[in-house]
Amino acid sequence: MTSGNLKYQFARLSIAEKLIVINLVVFILDGIIPFLLDLPKNSLSQWFELPKDLFAFISQPWSIVTYSFFHAGFWHLFWNMFMLYFSARIFLNLFGPRKLINVYFLGVIFGGLLFLLSYNVFPAFLGRNSALVGASAGVTAVLIFICAYIPNQEVRVFFFNVKLWYIGAFFILVDLIQIPGGQNAGGHLAHLGGAVLGYVYARQLLQGRDIGAGFSKLLDGFADLFKKKEKKAPLKTVYRKKAGTKGSPVDYDKESRQRKIDAILDKISKSGYESLSKAEKDFLFKAGKED
Repeated sequence: MTSGNLKYQFARLSIAEKLIVINLVVFILDGIIPFLLDLPKNSLSQWFELPKDLFAFISQPWSIVTYSFFHAGFWHLFWNMFMLYFSARIFLNLFGPRKLINVYFLGVIFGGLLFLLSYNVFPAFLGRNSALVGASAGVTAVLIFICAYIPNQEVRVFFFNVKLWYIGAFFILVDLIQIPGGQNAGGHLAHLGGAVLGYVYARQLLQGRDIGAGFSKLLDGFADLFKKKEKKAPLKTVYRKKAGTKGSPVDYDKESRQRKIDAILDKISKSGYESLSKAEKDFLFKAGKED
C-alpha cells in the first residue's frame, strides 16, 4: 500500500479512530526504537511522560498533553482504546469531531493538573518518584460527558440494558476505591480529573455554554502557525454580481437548523436517544458531521 493510499485511508477514519491509530503507532515506536538502539525501555517516553515534580514539569511543559499518547503496557493501551471507541460512537452521534477533541484533550490536561497538584500537596504522595502516562483521563472525560449529557440513555452491556449514568457512577466509584491502594494512585486521580471535566462540560453545554470554545480557538491559532501562507496574487479580478441572482443563504436558515438541533438534544436529555425518530437521528448525525 502506497503512502498516498495510507493517507487516504487515515483521512476516512473518524476522529476517535484517528486517535486510536496514533496511540497504537506511538506504542509500537516506544517499544521498538529503544530495543533497536539498545537503550533503556523508558529512554523515549521519559521525554513525554508527565513528571510529578513541578520543576521537572516546567522543563518539559508539553508533557501535560503528550503523556496521554504513551502507555505502560499493551493491556493499558487496549482498555483505554476500547473505552474510547465505545464512548466516541455515542458522542459522535450527538456532536462533531471538534467537540470530541475539546472534551478529550481538556480531560487530558485537567487530569494531568490534578495529578500534579495531588503529588505536590497531599502528604501521602510526597517523596514518591512517579510519572503519569496513558490516555485514561481523556477517555474518562468523553465517557462521563455522555453519561452526564444523556444520563437516561440505555446501552447494552453483555445481556442487560444499563443506563449511562450507572456506568459513569461505577467507573468513578472504582477509581475512588482504588486510590488508597497506592499502586496506581496517580492514574486514578487523573481519571477523576477527566471525569470532573467531562461532567462540568456536559452540564454547562446543556445550559447553552460551551466551555471548550476558547480551547478550540487556541487549537486553531496553533494550527495556523503550521499552515503555509498563500502567496498573494499581484492582480485581483473582481466580478460584479448580476442583478436578480441569489446571494448566500440568509441567517435565518442557520438559526432554524440550530433550533431544530436544540429541540432534538432537549428531547434526548429528557427521554433518551432511543426516543428519537429515524428522521431525527439522521438529521442529528448529518448535523454532527457538518460541525
